[in-house]
Amino acid sequence: MFKRNGKQTIFFESSPYIKSYASIAGKKESEGPFKKAFDKTVEDVYWGEDSWEKAENKFVKSAVLSALSKGGLTADDIDYIFAGDLLNQCTGTTYGLRIFGIPFIGLFGACSTMGLSMKMASIMVDGGFATRCCAVTSSHFCSAERQFRFPLEYGGQRPPSAQWTVTGSACVVVDKYDGDIRIEAATTGKIIDQGIKDANNMGAAMAPAAVDTLIAHFKDTGRKPDYYDAIFTGDLGSVGKAIVIDLMNKEGYDLSKNYFDCGELIFDDSQDVHAGGSGCGCSGLILCAHIIPEMKKKNLRRVLFIPTGALMSPTAVQQGESIPGVAHALSLYIE
Repeated sequence: MFKRNGKQTIFFESSPYIKSYASIAGKKESEGPFKKAFDKTVEDVYWGEDSWEKAENKFVKSAVLSALSKGGLTADDIDYIFAGDLLNQCTGTTYGLRIFGIPFIGLFGACSTMGLSMKMASIMVDGGFATRCCAVTSSHFCSAERQFRFPLEYGGQRPPSAQWTVTGSACVVVDKYDGDIRIEAATTGKIIDQGIKDANNMGAAMAPAAVDTLIAHFKDTGRKPDYYDAIFTGDLGSVGKAIVIDLMNKEGYDLSKNYFDCGELIFDDSQDVHAGGSGCGCSGLILCAHIIPEMKKKNLRRVLFIPTGALMSPTAVQQGESIPGVAHALSLYIE
């Protein structure tokens, strides 16, 4: 069976299942709309460690342990683990996962990593190379600010377009045989760069990539936005979401009835996060604390999940480079 539809979309012959999932969130996230939906929340940004980076490692480890426990699994039941984060050399991931002894495939998709890791896990399972894989990602406000912007001690002003990097980690177990929500198809995004250079305007940098992937998905599948009960982009926030709606309208696609953005959802207006949430953990937490539970209740039956990522490095930004974006789409359904 030829599994590729069009240029960028593949359909999985076996439609792998989401067997279990977990979300571990930080203090600010626990004060938002989904405070009761996370599997665990952590009040201390250090989580008892002596650095933010070590705390992020702990978030990753805890998310995997929680997902395994909820699925009645151990590390020995997992064939491969696909994971990545925002830090150089994905240190949040590698140090967090080193205790498990699971064959590891590290990924970098920036804030799109939840979608990228689930897609690669699904390819491995659907292709017959694995029975069960973990897809994991994480981010931490403090470690990300230290790497990409200014030290927190600097106390720099954040413009209205700025977003708040989510502190948290999410893990999804993709299984060949067991579960109720199924991963039907994936559309791989292209690198899209519209020349945005402002590291405090991630929504504008990533929105064109989300639009490009959405259009590719609809063209490849012959579907329209109303095929899905809900469409969730990753972490564009209010600025990026408005850009997506505008650009999609110009292309003849109406997203007004069923389009949401994880960056807009994860915090509320009282939390002073400006344009919303961002970071790898943003779409991961919304997926595991909101989207999957709503699908299990059958309030949503067909979902298009499109995490977005800004593929920048601190060095490139300091050299005056623009910020490329990418977005990966997954079609999920429950019968």
